[in-house]
Amino acid sequence: MPKSNKRSSRPAGGRQKTIQPFSDDDSSVETMSHCSSYSDAASVAEDGAEVDEEAAQEDFEFKLKGLIEFTMDKSAKTRQAALEGLKNGLSSKILYDFILDRRITLTDSIERCLKKGKGEEQRVAAALACLLCCQLGSGVESEEVFRTLAPVLKTIISDRSASMPARQACASYLGLCCFIATDDIEDLYMTMECMENLFTKQYRSEGGSDNATALHIQALLSWALLLTICHSSEVKKKIDIHLHKLPRLLSCDDVNMRIAAGETLALLFELAREADADFYYEDLEPLTETLKALATDCNKHRAKVDRRKQRSVFRDVLRAVEDGEFQSEAIRFGRERMHLDCWVKRLTYGVFKELFGSGMQFHLMTNGFLRSIFELGPPLLLDAATLKAMKVSRDERHMNNSAAFKARTKARSKLRDKRADVGEFF
Repeated sequence: MPKSNKRSSRPAGGRQKTIQPFSDDDSSVETMSHCSSYSDAASVAEDGAEVDEEAAQEDFEFKLKGLIEFTMDKSAKTRQAALEGLKNGLSSKILYDFILDRRITLTDSIERCLKKGKGEEQRVAAALACLLCCQLGSGVESEEVFRTLAPVLKTIISDRSASMPARQACASYLGLCCFIATDDIEDLYMTMECMENLFTKQYRSEGGSDNATALHIQALLSWALLLTICHSSEVKKKIDIHLHKLPRLLSCDDVNMRIAAGETLALLFELAREADADFYYEDLEPLTETLKALATDCNKHRAKVDRRKQRSVFRDVLRAVEDGEFQSEAIRFGRERMHLDCWVKRLTYGVFKELFGSGMQFHLMTNGFLRSIFELGPPLLLDAATLKAMKVSRDERHMNNSAAFKARTKARSKLRDKRADVGEFF
């Protein structure tokens, strides 16, 4: 594919190009509406409703090819819109064959956007890198993508002049790319070391929070995810280092850091007990007291929403630390159901759900690599008509939600009614 510096080299009067490059100054309504028509890749299936499936797929891939061209444009807005379109497309469909033939071009485009772009463009490019690895699965191709992009992601993470959302995204997606792609233990340990260098700074913050706290949260979660695929000897080594330090983060002013630290503690206790049935933590009593306080926190100076979220999480964390229990959660998708029955699965599911968004259920049904992670077996063979019949319409979904809300409200009203004879016995 020609590079962007050669695309405008045709002399005046030559054959007009199908996709015109845009500059930052050329931001007319016509230009942006033309570009935005590509960015809605998730709606392509509706456009092809009146044609056969093969024609719809060809149309979809044709638009994706146009988006790949747009990632080399001079205009930052155009590149960002193209990245968003590709992200939507890779989140909503399985495109292994299409991606396999263009993985080098896509990798080059992502690398270019990460180096040349700023802020939001870098954030979306990092997410697209992760989706590219998810489409390719665990193998040589995705490992090549990781080896190419990992140094760029690490550079952005450590660049204090880069925007904080971009650094957060790079920390999150670098960890997930490593989780998906690498089979090299050295790459795994180097990536974990990169994350440790970030979140361990929070140990010395004396319970406060700063502008880098959000970055430290993403680094901690990425580190915890990678720890789940480490050898048991390495897991034991990391637990010995961090299990006595992580409780310091429970006093952080940022509720999200407190929650991330609590969930990581629950994960460490789960891994430690799996490795050693006689595992004993000498500071268990003061830790459980801290967790109980967070699970029943009623401080008025904290936002009501934050208190509710914190109490919900720390009730589960307390059970995990104190008794080694986990409250299982069922995830339904299509005709199947998956049980999240441990903290490892809960963390892994949360990270992938953040990446795929609304396309998570589709990928759980059809993405062989994702299904292998959650031990779901090969994808079920479902034709297009069955998949369409399984999809709930927006109106039906709204009616179901409304009915559930009314039933829940009535049940709560009965419990809250002060006139109820709660003390009467028969």
